[in-house]
Amino acid sequence: MVNTTEAGMKEERTIILHYHLFKNAGTSVDAILKENFPGRWVTREFPMNGGNNTGMVEEWIRETPEAVAYSSHTMVGPIPQMDGIRVISFMLLRDPIERIKSAYRFERKQEADTWGARLAKEHDFEGYVRARLARPGDRQCRDFQTARLASLTPGPEPELARARKSLEALSVVGLVNDLSGAMDRLADLYFEHGEDFGQTDVRANTSSAGSGDTLSPDLVELLRENNANDLQLFDRMT
Repeated sequence: MVNTTEAGMKEERTIILHYHLFKNAGTSVDAILKENFPGRWVTREFPMNGGNNTGMVEEWIRETPEAVAYSSHTMVGPIPQMDGIRVISFMLLRDPIERIKSAYRFERKQEADTWGARLAKEHDFEGYVRARLARPGDRQCRDFQTARLASLTPGPEPELARARKSLEALSVVGLVNDLSGAMDRLADLYFEHGEDFGQTDVRANTSSAGSGDTLSPDLVELLRENNANDLQLFDRMT
């Protein structure tokens, strides 16, 4: 969307940038955005090895001038700040233990030849978690959301401190268990800049609870220890 003044001069273009975190209801968010912006919702993935692909994201936004809603699992680095473009950044957070359980259920049924999918099919939930925690650099079961938030605020500060700053920098941060409320806030903010979109209640790519992810007291303690920062951030939002 590009706003215009009464004289017909162009003002800032406004876009929605959805940071789609794995198993945080991002597919439902994308379904809502696609329905409200037909032909103007786009998605792309980026290399994450350098820890900052903001330049690639900005190039993507510039080369798709007709798009309004952008979504990616793999955006890391500072939130884009671009001349002539107003970025409404959006992210959902989730109880970290529930997110890990959902990731396990998803990978267990996923038809993919990835390490995670194979691991989930070969192990019960506890085996899956312990193998992930033992794998160097694997953040799937260790403060995953803190790491992704912290990437938006590079610097020497501890990861949790940077993640907290990112919560303030994002335009809208919601919770998976209040998806409708988060989408209402996103719609309201977008409307402030000249255009409305209808709220819909779409659920996609969900996985139901299963007996394979029963948590023993020891496993609960292990998960809480390794996701203490995620739990702090989640509690801050509730």
